[in-house]
Amino acid sequence: MADSERLNGVIAALAAGQPTFTAFATPDVPTAIAYSTSTGYDGIVFEMEHNPWDSLSLRDCLQYMLNRGQIAKSGSLAPSVTPMVRVPPNGNEQAQWQAKQALDLGVYGVVWPHVSSVAEAYNAVAACRYPRLSDAPLYEPAGIRGDGPTAATRYWGLGQQEYYKKADVWPLAPDGEILVILMIEDTKGIENLSDILKNVPGIGAVLIGEGDLSQELGYPRQYEHKVVLDAMAQIVSTCKDNNVAVGHPHVTAGNVERILGEGYTFLMAAPVRSTPGLDKGLELAGRKVGDKPSTPAPSY
Repeated sequence: MADSERLNGVIAALAAGQPTFTAFATPDVPTAIAYSTSTGYDGIVFEMEHNPWDSLSLRDCLQYMLNRGQIAKSGSLAPSVTPMVRVPPNGNEQAQWQAKQALDLGVYGVVWPHVSSVAEAYNAVAACRYPRLSDAPLYEPAGIRGDGPTAATRYWGLGQQEYYKKADVWPLAPDGEILVILMIEDTKGIENLSDILKNVPGIGAVLIGEGDLSQELGYPRQYEHKVVLDAMAQIVSTCKDNNVAVGHPHVTAGNVERILGEGYTFLMAAPVRSTPGLDKGLELAGRKVGDKPSTPAPSY
């Protein structure tokens, strides 16, 4: 496999300056099979914050997403739909061990819910990186991921040393294939977001948790309420100022044009093959189902 080949389709879209389309998915085999062929989504996020954490179920989902026919026809190791996972909250709980298990199974991205401080964000990124000496390039955030890549190398289809070269966080490592997505879900997180993005390199995207945010603001699940929209706009503005992709978790045909216009680039639609929100979003972004964005070869 050429070093320049991008494995993570979500990163490929973002690196090419295009919106990326994803969905939350239940961590079960039928869902995984449904996503094993081209669906229009760049990636899916197996939801294991509110569903029970079950690494064996996640392992099965990843294996059933492997599509030998697609791999053979494409001539590429890149999955048609990039599997990621949302782990339990990484606030005061510092739930980095779930991320380690998920990465060791082969996921290409981790969604970290309820991040509200620089320390919590630093821990999230560090948990997705292997340790290195303090004088090594790109040392910070200092990696704390334990070394056990056997299953992941097999899943990615790489040799061990090839895997180590690519198993780092993008965009901090230009050739990294692991996407760290932080969820901002409360007013404390909004207040600290600028400091987080300025002081913690390696954050690939920020996803707004508008459900929990709207609860705190006193308008639970009233996603179109002005108070909620204003709070979300603050997050979008801060992300734009720091050149970090910002995500919206509830994309529909009714709001996708507004969401794209406001600058969201990590869009989550409903978890089925085709939805009005996904289809209209792809159309507005100038993309078609099955198209994969091209991206320049990473710089070294």
